[in-house]
Order: sequence, then structure tokens, then C-alpha cells
Amino acid sequence: MEVRYVYMNWLQYVLSPPSGLHLGEILLISFILGVLHGATPDEHTWPITFSYAVGKYSTRGGMKAGFLFSLGFTAQRALLTTLGYLGLAQIYNQYNLDGPVYVAVGVAMAAAGFYVLKGRYIHLPIDVLLGGRRHHSGEVGGVPMHELEERDVPLGMTVVHGLIAGFGFGAYASVITFVLAPQTGSIVYAPLPGLLFGLGTMAVQIAFGAFFGSIMRLKGLTEEQIRRVARRVAGFTLYYGGLLFVAAGVLIAALPEVDAWAIATGNPIPNLDSINIGTILVLTVVGILGIGSMLREVNRLARGGRRP
Repeated sequence: MEVRYVYMNWLQYVLSPPSGLHLGEILLISFILGVLHGATPDEHTWPITFSYAVGKYSTRGGMKAGFLFSLGFTAQRALLTTLGYLGLAQIYNQYNLDGPVYVAVGVAMAAAGFYVLKGRYIHLPIDVLLGGRRHHSGEVGGVPMHELEERDVPLGMTVVHGLIAGFGFGAYASVITFVLAPQTGSIVYAPLPGLLFGLGTMAVQIAFGAFFGSIMRLKGLTEEQIRRVARRVAGFTLYYGGLLFVAAGVLIAALPEVDAWAIATGNPIPNLDSINIGTILVLTVVGILGIGSMLREVNRLARGGRRP
């Protein structure tokens, strides 16, 4: 009982920091908040890190995906806390930006996924409209061109994703922007809470990226099978996950009350305290599209199906 009391007091202190904090305390709380943010299912981090990390199909590649995404995210968070110090972040209290941010994140995801999938295995009719390319090569006896082409996962895009996703706003962002940043005492120090928050998120996302990136190696696949399945799963998750984000953003823009819909879970930790549209996006993109497509492809190999 005493341990739980101490835990709840500590959690309350971190989520609702008092005034009059020293800079060191501000930075420590910011880092802890970043760790909590990265460790809990957030729609702006988990789907993107999962998609790119799986596409790199290695622990090192997954770590790099987590690092690069968090790098862009950290830069944006440093900007956000600076705006919070200047009082310019009040725009988040006046306008609901979740819809536009979802749309922007979704477009970036879908664009990256389209790059991976275009002309490969999963036929997307949209590529005819965009590029007008032939889908069969006469030089190889009419073998579909998407059987011949490979597209690596564009890891550099993760930085762009991080920058865009950083404009999303939630409970953790509210604390560092409206509570901690104004206490830094100087515009020079104002970016530091965002920086430490981003670094805390980065630490966890690198660990998650390492796990996601190496997960298929647990299945005993050959290097070639891992490479092909990984890229297919990454492209599929990015493309269709991106379309889901766009749809969610348009829905929120049209019906803002949807963004306020939530079922309380009783857990005091943000991102775990309720089931809302963000939770649904995480579960759908990572769980159904990502892990679901991975299991489908691995099972196809296990059944002796067509080699990817």
C-alpha cells in the first residue's frame, strides 16, 4: 500500500508539476515525461516507428529508424516549448489541430508506403494514374514488372515524419509547453524541456525500433525471405495506415466531437487512461495492418506458398 502511495504521488508530481521548479528539475521531469510518452501507445510514434523498423529487418536498422524519427520529433518539441515560453502556443487552446496533423502524417506515411509498394507485388491501381507506367515487361515474357522491382524503405523520411508528428498535441505536450517551459526563466532555456522530452521519447523509440526491426528473425526465415517480407509489410503498413490517418483527420475536421470521444480505463497515465481515436489508430495500424500482414506473409511461407 505504501509503495502504491509513493508511486501515485510521484506520478501526480510528474504529470502536474508545481511552480517554482529549478531548471534541473524541469529538465528531469521533461525527460521522464518523454520516456512515458515513448513507452505508451501513442498514435504519432508507434505506427511510424513500427513501419520503418520492420522494413529495415534488423536490430541496428530498427534502432536507426527509432533514432531518426525521434530526431525530427525532438527538434519540433524544442520549437514547441519555445513557443510555449513566448505564449504563442495558445493556438492549441483555440483550435483543434488534430485533424490537420492526422492528415499530414497520413499523407507522408502513404507517400512512403507507395514508394515501397509501387510496381511491386501488391498492385496499387493508383500508380497507373500517377505514373502511367506499363505493368508488364516485354523483355521478360510478360512477367509483371512488380515481380522484378525492389524499393527499399526510405529511412530518411522518418525525420520528416517526426517533424510533422511533433505538431500533434496531447497531455504530455500540454505539461512541457504550458507548465514547464514558462518556468525556465529565459528564452535561451525555453527549448530545453522540449529537447529533453524528445530525448526521453527517443530512448524508448530506439529500443522499440530494435525490437520491431528484429522481430522477424525470430521466425527462422532466410535472409532473402526476411528482406522481401519486411519491405512488403512496411510498405503495406505505411500505405494503408497512412490512408487511415487521412480518413481519421478528415473525420475529425468534419466532426470535431469525434476527437473528444473516449472510454475511460481508470489508468492515470496518459495514452493509457482512455480508449479514443488515437488508441484505435495505434491498434489498427500496428496490430491489424502491421502484425497482421506480417503473420499472413510468414504463414504463407510456412504453408509452402509462393516465395516473397
